[in-house]
Amino acid sequence: MLLPTIAMIPAASLVKLKWLWASALAQSFFIAFLSLILLEALTETGWTFLGPYTATDPLSTPLLVLTCWLLPLMILASQNHMSKEPEGRQRTFMLLLISLQVFLILAFSATELILFYIAFEATLIPTLILITRWGNQAERLNAGTYFIFYTLMGSLPLLVALLALQNNLGSLSLLTIEMSPPPPFFSLSAKFWWAACILAFLVKLPLYGVHLWLPKAHVEAPVAGSMILAAVLLKLGGYGMIRILSILDPITKTLSYPVMLLALWGVVMTGMICLRQTDLKSLIAYSSVGHMGLVASAILIQTPWALTGALVLMIAHGLTSSALFCLANTNYERAHTRTMLLTRGLQVMLPLMTTWWFIMTLANLALPPLPNLMGELMIITSLFNWSWWTIILTGLGMLITATYSLHMFLTTQRGPLPTHISSLDPSHTREHLLITLHLMPLLLLVLKPELIWGLV
Repeated sequence: MLLPTIAMIPAASLVKLKWLWASALAQSFFIAFLSLILLEALTETGWTFLGPYTATDPLSTPLLVLTCWLLPLMILASQNHMSKEPEGRQRTFMLLLISLQVFLILAFSATELILFYIAFEATLIPTLILITRWGNQAERLNAGTYFIFYTLMGSLPLLVALLALQNNLGSLSLLTIEMSPPPPFFSLSAKFWWAACILAFLVKLPLYGVHLWLPKAHVEAPVAGSMILAAVLLKLGGYGMIRILSILDPITKTLSYPVMLLALWGVVMTGMICLRQTDLKSLIAYSSVGHMGLVASAILIQTPWALTGALVLMIAHGLTSSALFCLANTNYERAHTRTMLLTRGLQVMLPLMTTWWFIMTLANLALPPLPNLMGELMIITSLFNWSWWTIILTGLGMLITATYSLHMFLTTQRGPLPTHISSLDPSHTREHLLITLHLMPLLLLVLKPELIWGLV
């Protein structure tokens, strides 16, 4: 998968401009279908496709396939607003998307923790350029600054912690690190070390409290930036946490309480924030923070059910929120505003788009039989088994999620059409294809959920 993705770089640089989007789309679809081969060996619980630096296992495989699936979708979504740009910018944009996929494949398949760290950090650069160059308003530089500072502040302690671990164990290979004896966990420095290991991933997830960069980055990013942020970059945080907590085993039990509290409190609080958002993209961004709060709390419990629920919810949320950003973008391309009150009643103008909005909103609030519900139920049952007080926060969170999802749907689609909207472009086949390609995997995963069950 790495080689054909790297081969896309010269292809995107040299191909004629009129063929740029078509050829990149065809190549990226080829890689996406190629990545499905990885799902064959998921019955094994160990490592498969083992190379000197990379390997896959049931945890990284679904995330790898999701990464490869998103590149063609980003190219489809960006085609309309990018085709008016000069040639150099179009090529640069394409190269950024491709390089982002290279780094993400490396991050999800790395067997060495330092290689994972380097790929984890390298994804910042293309994302930052996407936000600051192709963002929407003058605020985009501000959003880029927030994004880079939050993520860098979080990940510097991780580097120090990894180097200390390398010093103690002599190896950072994920294949052997689980077998090595756990470091002594009694001193105060060990507690700092635990926090350093986990902070970078909590900022990336993001945990409520260190989440302020996310709504800014989402609102300012172009549609491809929002899609890759919501669908894959946030999942890097969850993936890293699952990987590194197996090393920090005995100490997590006592130190995880403040993080759990923030995560569960964040589910309720971000739901409340969503209820009074006027900006459509901002609402979808804050809902991501809430869903990732559930994922963070599940990963910290460290039971098989919780980890399965976390992985299922990460995959389902990746497809759902990416589709919601695409839908928000179709509205934005027609009305040139993200304020929900200015674009109400679109059902009259674009009835088929309303159907997509309806299905994706229901997916976001975890309607059965979609995998979103499967993930949330697993997480909530494992949280309830851990401490039955959590049902208050998670139950409230689910109620508020349903409320703001329906509020978003009703505000944008129902009601009288505002007088300033007299004519809109009809919806294109490209846009319908885009949402279908998000929805198809979601519906198919219901039929074979063991593909995304992870390490159980």
